[in-house]
Amino acid sequence: MTDSRHTQNGSRRNSHRRIAQGGVALALSAALVVGLSGCDTFVPQPETDSTSSEQATPSVTEAQEKKIESNILSVIEAADKAEDTKKLSERVEGPALQVRTSQLKIVKETGTKDAKMTIPKDIRQTVLPVTTGWPRFIYTITSTTEDQQSERLLVLNQSSARSNYKLWGLVRLFSGVSLPKFPIPSIGAKTGTLKDTGLVATPEKALTMYADLLQKADKSEYADTFTSDQLRTELADLTDSVQKGVEANKGSQSQTFTANTDTAKVMRTADGGDLVVAQIDSVWDRSAGEGRESQPASDAEKALYGKDDYTSKMRVTYVNVVALYIPPASSTAKIEAVGAERQPVKVEAVK
Repeated sequence: MTDSRHTQNGSRRNSHRRIAQGGVALALSAALVVGLSGCDTFVPQPETDSTSSEQATPSVTEAQEKKIESNILSVIEAADKAEDTKKLSERVEGPALQVRTSQLKIVKETGTKDAKMTIPKDIRQTVLPVTTGWPRFIYTITSTTEDQQSERLLVLNQSSARSNYKLWGLVRLFSGVSLPKFPIPSIGAKTGTLKDTGLVATPEKALTMYADLLQKADKSEYADTFTSDQLRTELADLTDSVQKGVEANKGSQSQTFTANTDTAKVMRTADGGDLVVAQIDSVWDRSAGEGRESQPASDAEKALYGKDDYTSKMRVTYVNVVALYIPPASSTAKIEAVGAERQPVKVEAVK
């Protein structure tokens, strides 16, 4: 991944590639670490500066983040090894739980683990939050995988003061994208809201527009508001391929995308923009035509369906997790999708 907006040079690669680095100490001497075995419920006493009620240092230290990450990945590894979806809820929630549960069901059915399930332990950068309340979350950017798959952007969420951090969302960053820079390590990054202004669009509006773009492709009225991206390209190719088949059999298909804005995570960037990670749900209905059977469009769909009997109609529910960079209003840049994860979670025959 190239990166003109956050530093990824050789020297930083050898020094943890974290936002909290460069010799700057993340001093949170007042932090209260709750000493519960296996837990990471860190409840800091906020430090404020003389001009703002905003916390002057990140609400989680770098050392605490390392422990959080280790605890989460250990649970995921155990669940993967046991092919046990019930284990995941201890440290995984939200769209990440829906996606990982589906992936493990497919592994159990096929006996093959998809390479995209890999989560590298090496971290390139961590964006620590500056906040005094909950819920709070951390953005963590991993290294590439051993087989050179792209970096993952993880969202680690803590819902309340004494709850453990959990993996809330994961996206695979697109090849060649440039993530934005975040504020300096001694300050951390402020969390944003869905109503943030001074941007090309509020995060809430941007997510709604992107869902419309996924559904309507180039016919969307918002097509010129976004740069092209890998998710849209791959989705268009797949849709076109299926369309040829349904047309030949006088069938039909339709997809509906809905942005789940209530749970979106927003982090402010150094240039006054936002990096937003959110869930977009979609339903794909396909009809094979009269007298024909509609069957799964991929091995993953087939594994989730788990049956040999079909009807003329099939409905597949997908979870799409996307990361959007929304530039400030003063910029001439377009909104950019920088990463995504798309996973079928339910496949059913429709009578």
